[in-house]
Amino acid sequence: MRTVTLEEHFATPRFLDGPGRDLKEQAEKFNNARALRLIPQLCDLGDKRIAEMDAAGIDMQIVSLTAPGVEQLEAAEAIALAAETNDFVADAIKKHPARFGGFAALPTAVPNKAAQELERRVRGQKFAGAIINGHNRGRYLDDKFFWPILECAEALNAPIHIHPTKPPQPVFDAYYGGFSPLVSDMFGSPGWGWHIETAVHVLRLVLGGAFDRFPKLQLVIGHLGEGLMSLFPRLDVMTPAMTKLQRPITAYLRENVYYTVSGFNFPTTFLNLLLEVGVPRIMFSADHPYQSMPLARAFLDQLPVSAADRERIAHGNAEKLFGL
Repeated sequence: MRTVTLEEHFATPRFLDGPGRDLKEQAEKFNNARALRLIPQLCDLGDKRIAEMDAAGIDMQIVSLTAPGVEQLEAAEAIALAAETNDFVADAIKKHPARFGGFAALPTAVPNKAAQELERRVRGQKFAGAIINGHNRGRYLDDKFFWPILECAEALNAPIHIHPTKPPQPVFDAYYGGFSPLVSDMFGSPGWGWHIETAVHVLRLVLGGAFDRFPKLQLVIGHLGEGLMSLFPRLDVMTPAMTKLQRPITAYLRENVYYTVSGFNFPTTFLNLLLEVGVPRIMFSADHPYQSMPLARAFLDQLPVSAADRERIAHGNAEKLFGL
């Protein structure tokens, strides 16, 4: 069975010396076998990664710059680093077109430049879409300032993958402070905060009317829906009469958002998402190198769906969405 994964990460040495330095320092601090493997795995888009993919039964990765991306940088630095990292991916795609695709990093601080970068990568180098690591210094994509990016993505039929990032510092301090640094960091990031932050971002896009303005725009989010699916019935208490939207909130979540597994190998969470959005909106992912590709592949094989539906989740939905 062919497999395509969509939340697979990379970094470059310059990124790790800049916005990714905390990630590098944490890996060095923990100094265990897994942490020491992380940085070399992130920086490899060549034979070693392909060998790991082969061993796990992964045919293709659509790769993206790891969090925190370029979203928190000054404009000039974001433009330069986005271009550099996209060049890194383009080179990997050129060398291994059957094994790698890419989501383009965008300098969201400069929306017109971001739109130009997206168009250049999608039209010229066959990138699958864009990766946006959450808010831009506390501003979210529902802000019309960013809508040139959304307009371009819709025109290109290029989905935007919204990846988790740390909440704005005042939110982080209010919600997640007051514990040990380690507990606060985990509570506010991979243990809870990342996922709620991403869910809020998606809901802001819906409530801000982005999909009424750009009805063909498609988002991709990971981690089996970032918790959204558990509250689908509750969300629609915000009715169209209240929101002034064209449709109920859950209609947008079922028609403008795709959901990936990305390391959440949790059967009950998968079933919840399946019941809310159906097989056509779910896609496979492993979240390499932060999560295990072999465990993700084993989870895919054990999903309680038909053989035909497993194929759609494994590769068919991604091929249709991204034109692979």
